[in-house]
Amino acid sequence: MPTRHKFTILKQVVDRIPGYLVSKLAREYGVDKQSRSFSPWSHVVTSVYAQLSHALGLNDICDALKNHSSALKTLRGATPPSHNGLSHANRVRNADMAEALFWATLADLQKEHPKFRLGDKYCGFPRRFKRIINVVDSTTIRLVANCMDWAKHRRRKAAAKCHMRLDLQSFLPRFAVVKSAGSHDATEARELCADIRAGEIVVFDKAYVDFAHLNELRQRGVFWVTRKKENMAFKVVKRQKCSGSIQKDVLIRLKVKKSQDQYPEPMRLIKATVEVDGKLVEMEFITNNMDWSAGSICDLYKSRWGIEVFFKQMKQTLQLADFLGHNENAVRWQIWTALLTYVILRFISYIGR
Repeated sequence: MPTRHKFTILKQVVDRIPGYLVSKLAREYGVDKQSRSFSPWSHVVTSVYAQLSHALGLNDICDALKNHSSALKTLRGATPPSHNGLSHANRVRNADMAEALFWATLADLQKEHPKFRLGDKYCGFPRRFKRIINVVDSTTIRLVANCMDWAKHRRRKAAAKCHMRLDLQSFLPRFAVVKSAGSHDATEARELCADIRAGEIVVFDKAYVDFAHLNELRQRGVFWVTRKKENMAFKVVKRQKCSGSIQKDVLIRLKVKKSQDQYPEPMRLIKATVEVDGKLVEMEFITNNMDWSAGSICDLYKSRWGIEVFFKQMKQTLQLADFLGHNENAVRWQIWTALLTYVILRFISYIGR
């Protein structure tokens, strides 16, 4: 059926992408040279439509946009793609352009409304902390193993991973890496934390623990909080008073020579009883901060759940279950476009309050 008016949800979303940006990035990443009848702008609009409509395949997208080509034309002259044209664009056009478009659009939205940076604080944010709290984690996106050899994760499984650093104050991403799930989380930690400034806090799960990297963060003046690994060998050098749910609060040094070389300074270990899914369990945390209360350290790690909420919102809102292409480039296009659509929807919700 034809649309009753041209002010569609798709129009509201794509209008938030600066007009000059797509053509500029297309020239920068060489995408304009790969475009004939299907322009880079039309490719971006089509990718956003795929997210909003939860399209299951290329035919869903191409047929729907062809039926509404007149309304599509009002979106800065966008045109509907052919099945082969969209498949080819996703396969060969540099997905780094989609990543750059996401970060540039997010920066433009924050420049237009500076309070968007601070206006949607995560409800689990520890209120007594005035510092920036970064949370690092990853989400696994399942793929079809027999079609995607580049993403082989296990014997009969394939997956991509989105490693992300989330700012809990704004509940917006500050850095992200999208790649095959084959690499270990700890190998991505340095890239994710590269631009964290002195005085900021970073919280991550024990999968990202790398003692050499933790020492680098300490030397840069960054405070970190994470879980203790099960096989971590250490000796206690000082005990501190503890009460209530805090069972242990000690300063420790690593015992294994390789670990000592990587992290020669003492670190703090806290063992506490915390509630997880309605049950009380014992957890052990390590940090380089010697001054904050043990309860504050526990609250900081608890706030890590915010990034799980972010991933859940993104997967429920957008199309990250069915993929429109099988090669790595096409998957990256879809994931970065999903992040772009999510942030713009958040912005529209913010300004509509």
